[in-house]
Amino acid sequence: MVLGTNRYSKSQLLRTKGRILDMKRFKDMTVAQLLAALASPEPTPGGGTAAALAGAMGTSVLVMVAGLAKSKNNTDDEKAALAKARAAIEPITTRLTQLADADAASFDAVMAAYRLPKATDQDKTARTQAIQAALRGATEIPLETLRACAAALEHARVVAEYGNRAADSDTGVAIGLLKAAAAGAAANVRINLGGLKDEGFKAAAEAETARLLAASALALA
Repeated sequence: MVLGTNRYSKSQLLRTKGRILDMKRFKDMTVAQLLAALASPEPTPGGGTAAALAGAMGTSVLVMVAGLAKSKNNTDDEKAALAKARAAIEPITTRLTQLADADAASFDAVMAAYRLPKATDQDKTARTQAIQAALRGATEIPLETLRACAAALEHARVVAEYGNRAADSDTGVAIGLLKAAAAGAAANVRINLGGLKDEGFKAAAEAETARLLAASALALA
């Protein structure tokens, strides 16, 4: 999500905090409600939430394929590997759904920081510090989404290798969703880094983003 104020009207920004606190968690919405929320001109949910949810859909499909009664060659070793992969992927789904909500909350924190008073030098200093802290938090959320997607893609190798042949297209969809989610999360990290002043954090976050994004793009290519 673009963490600037130019995209939104003042009234939208002022409504953001209360709306986020009052709304349902995204995982509790119907599909229609979620799509309507994404289509809304309101500041949230945005691309960060969409990326996390795309990743969660990808991991959910992988869990389905890994849990099918028959594996590719229907051997005990394949089934054991798939069971292990499924157990590893399931908590990633939970984490990604949490990150979808966290992304919206992090944007709220940034907007709250920008609304702080700046009448005095002391106000300005406190406001700048709050903005920097909030921007860092809003950068760490999509970076965590990227980490989760990269981890899921590692386990996807097992599902792709041993999963039921009849579900190969499902596995392909899951991998595509995870790669798209990783790319979206990386884009959000990078746009938020632009507003940060901590050069050490920026360099470390960019290096990790580049590494994880490259690994995700090459996974199961």
